[in-house]
Amino acid sequence: MYAQESKATMEASPTRETIYFDGELSEPAWGKAKKVTQFTQRELYLGMEATEQTEVAVLYDEKFIYIGVWCYDSDPDKIVAKEMRRDFDYELDDNFIVIIDTYLDQRNGFMFVTNPNGARADLQVFNNGGSVNNYWNGVWDVRTTRNDQGWFAEIKIPFYTLKYRSGIEDQVWGINFERNIRRKREQSRWQGWNRNYNITNVNRAGLLTNLNELRDERFVEVKPYGLGGLEYDDENGSSEVLNAGGDINALLSPTYRLNVTFNTDFAQVESDQQQINLERFPLFFPELREFFLEGDDFFDFGFGGNRIIPFYSRRIGLNEDRETVPIIAGARLLGKERNTTLGAMSIQTASQDGEPTANYTTLSWRQDVGSQSVIGAMTTNKITDGRWHTTTGVNGRYSTSNLFGNRNLDLGGAIIQSYNTDDGYQDQAFAYRFFANYPNDKMRIFASTQRSPAAFEPEVGLMRRRNFRESFFQLSLNPRPKKNLMWIRQFDFSPGSITYVQYDDTEELQSFQYSLRFLGLNTRGGETLNLSYEVIAEGLREDFNIFNDVVIEEGTYWWNQWRANFSTFSGRQFSFNTSFTTGEFFNGTSFQNASNLLWRASKHITLDLRYEKNIIDLPNGNFETDLIGSRIQYAINPQAFGSLLTQWNSAQEEVNVNFRLQLIPKIGTDFYLIYNQIVDTRNNELVFERSTLLAKLIWRFVV
Repeated sequence: MYAQESKATMEASPTRETIYFDGELSEPAWGKAKKVTQFTQRELYLGMEATEQTEVAVLYDEKFIYIGVWCYDSDPDKIVAKEMRRDFDYELDDNFIVIIDTYLDQRNGFMFVTNPNGARADLQVFNNGGSVNNYWNGVWDVRTTRNDQGWFAEIKIPFYTLKYRSGIEDQVWGINFERNIRRKREQSRWQGWNRNYNITNVNRAGLLTNLNELRDERFVEVKPYGLGGLEYDDENGSSEVLNAGGDINALLSPTYRLNVTFNTDFAQVESDQQQINLERFPLFFPELREFFLEGDDFFDFGFGGNRIIPFYSRRIGLNEDRETVPIIAGARLLGKERNTTLGAMSIQTASQDGEPTANYTTLSWRQDVGSQSVIGAMTTNKITDGRWHTTTGVNGRYSTSNLFGNRNLDLGGAIIQSYNTDDGYQDQAFAYRFFANYPNDKMRIFASTQRSPAAFEPEVGLMRRRNFRESFFQLSLNPRPKKNLMWIRQFDFSPGSITYVQYDDTEELQSFQYSLRFLGLNTRGGETLNLSYEVIAEGLREDFNIFNDVVIEEGTYWWNQWRANFSTFSGRQFSFNTSFTTGEFFNGTSFQNASNLLWRASKHITLDLRYEKNIIDLPNGNFETDLIGSRIQYAINPQAFGSLLTQWNSAQEEVNVNFRLQLIPKIGTDFYLIYNQIVDTRNNELVFERSTLLAKLIWRFVV
């Protein structure tokens, strides 16, 4: 039996003493600071005291908040730390996490992560962990040290990185800490260690008090860039590339930030991971550009799911072939005052290849209701060549983490309407989605319904299905052995996951899938195994050209298949995961496999190998596809790192090479060296089609 949780308080200590930023934690101020020391296990043994001592203290002066971390370890030679790069995969290493809810709204927060090597990762948390922005890069730094007692970290965060309420003399913030010890698979927290809650559930955080008389920070950050290099293609030969532009970021108040961008460039963004599409629906490629990723939750319709994405930022500055469309300029205003969150963004793209210049303007409003719930509205508009299109909607979500005492429940939905000046108002140009979610440790229930008539068309969105109505239900049971089979950490059974999709106009079958996961488990050592059986149906209204000359004729098809997934613990030097699908496929058969091998050779080098194979046998033709990829990630130190991504697939018959080196001379200033190469492999030849070599410098200064 374990003790019940209660919300605790810690005091920040003001200091006028000079803090030498070295990770040593040797200044007298750290010795006098009040520390929290009570960490409780969430894994592997719920409610037990952490096996290794952890201590945390908080200092602050006029400009910075400092977090000191003492991670003692009885066997420091077994500390796992193989990552050094910015935005490292912190789930692979020993790490320490701090999350700060500066508004004390129990919904949103800033999360900072480090490991014994001093690697940095950060993200923004929204909707009490309902969504996160992994691509937010705040201005902050960390130094670490290691000795025979463990590892120690000194985190330094400028106050202007943290938005907080203005005009309050005595601030009270939410704060929580988590420590992960990979070799033990131990996870311990200061607060919120119940397994129904994640570290991103900021409503379970403790309180940070004694933050007195913080300044209402105002500043203007200027980040110009310069770019130069060479481009080559086999038709036009080589040409020089010279470009310049930049961003201006103004902190108008502790709560509102204005971003202005000119001649925006995204040369440093890694290439998309290639995909082979065997479905009749378009692929989804995630946004990778930092400008659109920062604050992306402000421009989320709250629609959820993956069928309809009302606002898809890749429509801005990229064409249908994923090629760059120049952005002339843009502006974005983000902020929160009391219980109201506002976002506004306007981007102007240049004319290119016969396409006229276009303006994209998006506005959002969100209001906190009660302790965790929210309502909101959003509109996205495209104006080009005298034509106006808009997609506008409202959304809401009721959330509680206190159902039956300590259970989570989310109920929500969104309704949206599209309109353009060519067609005028159409009453069927709408879509909706409603859902109920019970996401808890031992039982998870999710149900949703959504509809999109054929007339609905969000031009700045992505429609992965059209003219449909869908019902979805899933039940997962996740018991944990208490006496027998103690090598198993948790089971994962699902007696049923059902997706039923109809054509909206005729109510005929569009798609059906029933999945029975009859065996699922993850071990205390970190391995996972899942076995499932699926019944699938597709209703084709027209012939489906699945690959080259292979066509599946219109009609309704039912088939059965088996699926298996296995993965080893990713915190080891070598880890592996693989999935197999085999059985019927439309009116034929298929075998599909996707595998990854990760080798963490050292803290400087990581190699990730990826392979996918599809063998399809149909009455109208047979075909095979292969996709091979490798990513080498390297880090000289936390301020010098990069990657080499190489991909080839038999469908496109081309090799894609992307090399990136990033140097951080000082926090906020970045230098990139980028090389891209496309090689045509058709006819068993290597033809170097396009290559680009670029150097880009982004520097930062405050005025």
